[in-house]
Amino acid sequence: MITSKQRAQLRSLANGMQAIFQVGKGGVGEALIKQVDDALEARELIKLTVLENAQTTSRKVADEIAPKVNADVIQVIGSKFVLYRESKEHKEIVLVK
Repeated sequence: MITSKQRAQLRSLANGMQAIFQVGKGGVGEALIKQVDDALEARELIKLTVLENAQTTSRKVADEIAPKVNADVIQVIGSKFVLYRESKEHKEIVLVK
């Protein structure tokens, strides 16, 4: 479980990041889940964007993807959201205690 201080640390790290995935009208498919899972293993912290034509909110998409890839939703602002999962092999982010 992530504490509020750890969440704040991860939000600050994600602030300058570019979104690496976009969710469109096709919604959340198995291919997207696989790509997000792989990206989380490689980067630990990723940002995604939900396009206007997706006909859903970024909160709903974040809440749908996070449990499927065993990640934590760090932040949802507008059409963007940030996911975090500690990497097993490429651990780079050291969270505050």
